[in-house]
Amino acid sequence: MSLIKFFALGGLGEDGKNMYCIEVDQKLFIMDAGLKYPTQELYGVDSVLPDFTYLKENKDSIQGLFLSHGHEDHIGAVPSLLKQINIPVFGSLFTIALLKDSMQEQNMPFDDYTLNVVTKQDTLNFDAVEISFYQTTHSIPESFGIVISTKDGVIVYSPDYTFDQNVDRAYKTSFERLARIAGKNVLALLTESLGCEHHGHSHTSKNLEYALNQAFFKAKNRVVVSTFSTDIFRIQKVIDIALRYERKIAIIGRKAQRMIDIALNLGYLKIPEDKLLTLKFIDDKNKNALEDALVLVSGDRHEPFHMLQRMVRKLDRLIHINETDTVILMTPPIPGTEKIASRTLDVLYRNNINLIKIDKAMLPPSHASSEDIKLLMNILNPKYIIPVIGEHRHLFALKKLALSMDYTPEYIKLLDNGEVLEFVDGKAKEHTYSIMSGDVLVDGILEGDLSDVVLKDRETLSQDGVFMVVLNVDPKQKRILGDIEIVSRGFVYMKENEALIADVTQLSEKISGEIFKHNYVDWRVFKERLREEISRYLYNETNRRPIVIPVLIDTQK
Repeated sequence: MSLIKFFALGGLGEDGKNMYCIEVDQKLFIMDAGLKYPTQELYGVDSVLPDFTYLKENKDSIQGLFLSHGHEDHIGAVPSLLKQINIPVFGSLFTIALLKDSMQEQNMPFDDYTLNVVTKQDTLNFDAVEISFYQTTHSIPESFGIVISTKDGVIVYSPDYTFDQNVDRAYKTSFERLARIAGKNVLALLTESLGCEHHGHSHTSKNLEYALNQAFFKAKNRVVVSTFSTDIFRIQKVIDIALRYERKIAIIGRKAQRMIDIALNLGYLKIPEDKLLTLKFIDDKNKNALEDALVLVSGDRHEPFHMLQRMVRKLDRLIHINETDTVILMTPPIPGTEKIASRTLDVLYRNNINLIKIDKAMLPPSHASSEDIKLLMNILNPKYIIPVIGEHRHLFALKKLALSMDYTPEYIKLLDNGEVLEFVDGKAKEHTYSIMSGDVLVDGILEGDLSDVVLKDRETLSQDGVFMVVLNVDPKQKRILGDIEIVSRGFVYMKENEALIADVTQLSEKISGEIFKHNYVDWRVFKERLREEISRYLYNETNRRPIVIPVLIDTQK
């Protein structure tokens, strides 16, 4: 019999940063390593990664990293992980191709790492543990569920799936693989929770196809469609309809170009070569009018909205949208993009653009609804249900769903990141314990160096601005040389607040006089006194707290 541990380093109680670990008799198997996009209060942060401390401390136990699919919330942290721990990686052909693209962007040579392509038919042996895969239906090709077979039963990790039957072969759920798993003793099901609040079955793409057909049929000139670059299924749907109306296709968006090139090269996206347009920059001779074209505007998160705004304002170098164009918006707001999505709508309407908004309810869902989850639970009949991938409300909704299917509370395990659930001889322990987990903030090339102090300073700068006081000081003669210079940015307009500036100047002179009474000038104390007393004065006068920066220049004659 085995000692099995399950814990998450990300993905529980949050949307993104998915990283789940199964440890079987001290053999550690990692499933996914994703990033999370920052919330608005994380000023200047590009992405949020899981904390890899536990994995670094136990790197000798790691058997491999197994990837479910190629979305950033599941593979976005892999390059960072591989830089710290060089471990074998397993994933589908398309997933590994997307990972290689991310690694290439970070100048990571592929030959230095072990990247293994697997198929849904493969079974990997690690002594008493077997890893196998089954294909799931998702918005990206070759998405996998991951199956870990142990002496005490099978653990199934099922991320991001639906049971839509109206999809191409590269997206079809492999029910024959699920049937084989169902014939075994399924110890635990780790199923996604994000779509659990949506009741009923996941609808198909037929409604979307009808709406797009109508839009293309009525369009007299160029059609511009916004999509997310990670949604290959919807992109193919739009392309197929455009080809039906004999339109040529132009693709805008740096990341979209790369992802679509990968999908084209691997045969997951089909566009006839003679229908694909290469655009030149707009100038006096070339306007890229393209009246019979489909312009696909694609990118991550906020990028499609930014590009549409630039096109409408005639700032884009490739496409200028005008009143004769039809713009189809297939990018509903996602958390963190609500403001820019609203602003984009305003810009489009203000410029009298013929806009067609595809309602979110009409878009094929990417996550399992309540009925999809019920179907998977009934197929596999697992002993334990462990909700994963979702905020607390999603995890709790999945618990309620499991309770409605006659699971008792002791067989539904709601966990937090870092909380370890142990199975001994196939039975879950009642009590859990915690290991180190958390967030690593990435800002440009900096990773993990952003403290709460830095984020607080950024928040203050965005709200109250900065106030700088510059003094040229002669420490030998103990006096200020020249005038005190004051600079305000984002705080007050200096010409309208001359009395305030004069008071700060006077306060600075007073503090300087007190410092000069000592035997020598202590620069650290000098700066602290200026910062504290000027901050206190400004708050009393304005009820605002700008960042006060005293600059003391050692100027000796």
